[in-house]
Parts: sequence; C-alpha cells; structure tokens
Amino acid sequence: MTCIDSLWLPYTQMASAPAPLPVVGAEGVRIELADGRTLIDGISSWWTMCHGYNHPHIRAAVAAQLETLPHVMFAGLVHEPAQRLATRLAALLPADGKRKLGRVFFSESGSVAVEVALKIAIQYWRNQGKDRHRFVAFKDGYHGDTLGALSVTDPGCGFHDAFAAYRVPQLFADLPRAAAPRAALDALLARQAGEIAAVIVEPRVQGAGGMRCHDAATLRAIRAACDAHGVLLIADEIMTGFGRTGTLFASPPDAVPDILCLSKALTGGTLPLAATIATSEVFAAFCSARTEDALMHGPTFMANPLACAAANASLDLFETAPRLQQVAAIESQMRRELEPCRTLPGVVDVRVMGAIGVVQLDRAAAAALRPAFAARGVWVRPFGDIVYLAPPFVIEPADLATLTTAVCEVVADWSRTSGTAPCPISTP
Repeated sequence: MTCIDSLWLPYTQMASAPAPLPVVGAEGVRIELADGRTLIDGISSWWTMCHGYNHPHIRAAVAAQLETLPHVMFAGLVHEPAQRLATRLAALLPADGKRKLGRVFFSESGSVAVEVALKIAIQYWRNQGKDRHRFVAFKDGYHGDTLGALSVTDPGCGFHDAFAAYRVPQLFADLPRAAAPRAALDALLARQAGEIAAVIVEPRVQGAGGMRCHDAATLRAIRAACDAHGVLLIADEIMTGFGRTGTLFASPPDAVPDILCLSKALTGGTLPLAATIATSEVFAAFCSARTEDALMHGPTFMANPLACAAANASLDLFETAPRLQQVAAIESQMRRELEPCRTLPGVVDVRVMGAIGVVQLDRAAAAALRPAFAARGVWVRPFGDIVYLAPPFVIEPADLATLTTAVCEVVADWSRTSGTAPCPISTP
C-alpha cells in the first residue's frame, strides 16, 4: 500500500488489503480518481451524500460562513447557525399529542450522538433518584464503534469481537415483527423494567447490521411496550434520517421516540455533524437547582458553525427540491431492476425500501466482490452477505441503471463461479 504509507484506514487489514483508490474530486454522483477514471457512487459515501457531491447551494453556504465565523466554542457562547438549525429540526421532527422532540444537543459523529443518547437516558432516571442503567437493543442492530454504542450493537455482527471484554452487558431481543417476539419483548420489559433506562432501535432499516427492513407496525409495538412499562425509547436515525427510507424521518408520528439521533445526511454529507434530540419531558429532568443534574458532556467541535451552515443549506434543499419524489422514483426503479437477482443461485432475498436496495447472499462474500464493481465504473462496497445500493437522491435514471446492472452482473458472476466455502465477514 505504497500510496498511504502514513495512513491507518478504517475496517482494513493493512497488511494485506489492496491499495485504495486515490480520489482527486467529486461532482454530483461521480467520484473522480487520480488516474482519470470516474466512478458512479452507489452508496453516497456511507449514506451521507444525499444531494450529491459539491452541491453549489451547500458549498456557497459553507463559504459564506467561513468568511465570518469558522468556529467558536459552544459553552457559554452560541451562534445563529446552530440556533436556526436546532429550531428548524425541532419543527420538522415527528410529534404526537404526548411527545415533541425539541431540545437539540450537537456533536460531531453518529457514534457520539448515540453515546450522548445513552448518557441522557441513564441520567434522566438518576436525576429522579432511580438507578436504571441497562438498555434493550435488537438483534442485527448496529449503533456505532465507540464503546457505549458497540455495547448496544448486536455482538453477533462480528465487527467488535476484539473488544468483547470491554462491552457493557446489555439485553438483546428479536425485533417485534410478529406476535411472538412482541410478547417476548413485553415480558422482558415487565421482568426488568426497574433497571432498564431505554430501548434503542434503528427505525425501518437496520443499517450496518445487514440492511434489514421492518414496518411501522413494528415501531408502534416497540413504542407501546415502552409506554406500558415506563421505559424510554431511543431512535437511532443516523442512517435512516433525511429521506433515505422514503419519508423525511423513519420514525412514524404514532411512534415518536423520547430521544432521537441524527448524523450522516444531516449536512448533506459535506461536514461532520450529529444531533441528539430529546423531548421536553426528558429535558426537564436535567433542569434543577443542582449543578450535578446538568448533562456533563461537551464535544470540542459541537455545533461547528461551518457544519451548521451546511446542514441549514441541506434543509433548504429538502424544502425546495423534490427529494422525496426522487427517492420514490429510485425505489421503483431499483425494485424493477434488482428483481432478476432473486432467481440466481445463492441469492436468498432482494429487498428495497426508499433509496436502499439490497441483494442478500447465502453467505458472507462481499470482500471478494468489491474489485468487480470498480472495474465496471461504479463505487459499490458490499459487506457481509449483502450487496446493496444507497445512491444519492439526485441520481439520474441512466446512472442508476448502470448501478443496478453492475449489481446484477457481479452477483450473477459470483453465483456461477463461487464455491461452497464461506468468505470471511467483511465490514461496511
């Protein structure tokens, strides 16, 4: 790996991995390589680049902010871009007669947004004199790489085996898609509600755990179980927020969480930013005459003005451009064009939700397939047993057809030539 002698890359065995592809630019849905080739991005740079690369409106907003205030600490000081962004997010988030998400805590990454959510849930109870410090998470769920987030990530995912001894033991349940797991979740909460701070779920799609889908009824069942047993609900919308599943947010209005986490597409993929948003009821538990009741957490670059400017510009585009209609068109086209994979030997499922399309194989084989996509002029990074697409919402039908054709061809080639020995687990 001679071109990256000083770098340590993520999810990579540096001793044996092939050299990464040097990138010199990106525009729209295309990544420009140093050797002159371009790749159509099929995964939106880990699901962030919803408006495409280098969008002029976001670029202009960041440039304008750079002229006045690139950064300032967010303790004892505030600034207009963060205030405006928090107000806009609160107005957009789902609400019902009982819950309104309105208090926004900014950080720099999705994993940290989850860490903050977990800390809020624990301290919510502590501030009321109750020791409730455990969490219920769901099998196949994935919530990040930091220690708290990996503790509520399914241990079976295989990404965090080296840190098994450092995980805080949590409770894992099957997603309540049917009557039996719903009863099991209810029984678990009934049995241990006195020590459970919250249930955490990825609404509608479990992302890095395998792009596994569930319906709104499943979320309503989780919300009802939490209400029945007095447990908080955390929605991890780091991947699903901002249109990816077909609606602006994946949490339905009749299953509003007590705490919600956002990141990835929050800035349109331009700059790092995350948000943990709590209801007024949760926030009220931190407001008292006691200093120790305050939330003692403060990322150095929280509410960075450049990132907030990018996020505000991204929200402008959701207001003025037909993003959800574009997602619906992507969904329809992927359903049609990925369906032929269903009949291939070794394919166990083809599923599409919003701007996410998945071809699931009968074993982990993704790492071996990655070079074949670059050779076809597309950037697709399958992992584990899934080959998936999550393109920018601005992709044109012809470019999307290039992506779906590449998936069908690569999977068909694998289906014809693969043996029976399983490949190692690969990372997202």
